[in-house]
Amino acid sequence: MKKKILNAVAPVAVLMLGIVAVQLMNAAKPAPEKKEEEPRRVSLLYAEAHKDSVHLAVTTQGEVRAHTEIDLIPQVSGRITNISAGFADGAGFEAGETLIQLDDADYQLALARAEAGVAQAEVLLLQAKAAAAIKRQQWLSIHPNREPTPLQVNLPQVKEAEAGLRSARAELADAKLNLARTKIQLPFRGRVIRRDVGVGQYVTANTPLGRVFATDRVEVRLPLTDTQLQELGLPMGFESSLQTPGPAVTLSAQVGRQPRQWHGRIVRTQAAVDQQTRLIYAVAEVHDPYGEGASDGVPLAVGLFVTAEAVGVQAHQALVLPRNALRNADKVYVIDENNRLDIRTVDVLSTSEDRVVVASGLADGERVVTSTIANAVDGMAVQPMTQLAQK
Repeated sequence: MKKKILNAVAPVAVLMLGIVAVQLMNAAKPAPEKKEEEPRRVSLLYAEAHKDSVHLAVTTQGEVRAHTEIDLIPQVSGRITNISAGFADGAGFEAGETLIQLDDADYQLALARAEAGVAQAEVLLLQAKAAAAIKRQQWLSIHPNREPTPLQVNLPQVKEAEAGLRSARAELADAKLNLARTKIQLPFRGRVIRRDVGVGQYVTANTPLGRVFATDRVEVRLPLTDTQLQELGLPMGFESSLQTPGPAVTLSAQVGRQPRQWHGRIVRTQAAVDQQTRLIYAVAEVHDPYGEGASDGVPLAVGLFVTAEAVGVQAHQALVLPRNALRNADKVYVIDENNRLDIRTVDVLSTSEDRVVVASGLADGERVVTSTIANAVDGMAVQPMTQLAQK
């Protein structure tokens, strides 16, 4: 019986001893060495901020307006017999071109009557002068030593005939003027905004025929703060001249997915502050915007909304950075001496396509990140790389 119990217990005891031995061996085994790996640093391109004397750009916006824009109105009445091809919506015309021709038959008749009236008045004047001469000779033959009175020698009749001739000539000039006014012309080159009449239509004096504008120059009304006005060195009530030309201004806009630029000058400023906006308006002019002043053939069209930029006259000592160093309008990423990221807020004076001018928040020579970085964290370790290293 004891032998049977021993045979049953022995395997269990051996198994238990084996488990205990394995546990003792594992406990005595030294723990594996743990290696702590540093996180991989982000490689970033940087540029050094440098101090420089800069002229700040003044940026504002405005709408292009025609320098001259008028309603086309006839001065005489008549039926329209012809309309020029240049007098159509959006079409251009030249100075002195006949845009509309009115029926001139009545005015031709009026001219003929006026010419006849002048001829008749000339005859009456000659007759009055001849009668006055005869009366004078008769008076002197009877009274050789006495001077006749004006009435005795028909001088009032002569003056009346002279006045009649002047009146007839005035009527002739008026008839010629009315005849000329049947050809509706303008003294400038321009474009048509709209046409309101057609051939065969009868129009009276002061009937609007359409609206046109001159294309010799256009204007842009630019709102400026008093600080911007001072930056440009312009006083209130400024008017440009050959001796004191206004600041040059660059106008830009997106036209047909392409950026376009036009060049002009500020020609005057208002002499009062706008009561609603508290701003001062300057007027910039661009000459021949549909011709030589166009941008690669693209005109500075009336009604276009443009951005205007002018360079200030005052020099400022400031820090200059590449444009891609600026983040979220007023933030920059600085790499400190320990190669860690320092997120700074800076005071931006001016921005352009290729640079940022900063007044404060940076020191001369500090390294500013120019490459794109996602999920930037203040204090994160980075690997700085210069532009040269990138090449």
